[in-house]
Amino acid sequence: MSFLSLTHEPLTLQATEQRLTAVYEAARKGLKGDRIAYAAGMKPSDFRRLQQMDPLVELAQEKGAADGEAALAEVLYDAATHGKDPKVALDLLKHRHDWVAKQQIDVEVNEKISITRALEMANARVIEGTAIAID
Repeated sequence: MSFLSLTHEPLTLQATEQRLTAVYEAARKGLKGDRIAYAAGMKPSDFRRLQQMDPLVELAQEKGAADGEAALAEVLYDAATHGKDPKVALDLLKHRHDWVAKQQIDVEVNEKISITRALEMANARVIEGTAIAID
């Protein structure tokens, strides 16, 4: 009985320019965590090891996320400021600038209250009757 010889080549993890670009692009598209690893062609465990080995991997990830958010913010800002979408303008004010629409209502009542009139109205609502005790 003979065994086939299988060659094993250990994986060399390096933050090559190609891997850093793949991480950057995945993060720019909004992917996070293990999804970045898969999009960059790596297993999540290899991606985490690579992050620990080379700080450029995390930098590429953070830069990609920031650039993606900035690009989308620019699209929203243009839509809001050029009058294309007023709802976007309102949402930007609410969610990014902590703007809140005025919720206060001012009510003024100028009416005099008469105690004797109130008692007369209360007496008019009273039902007159007799009470009978039942054994």
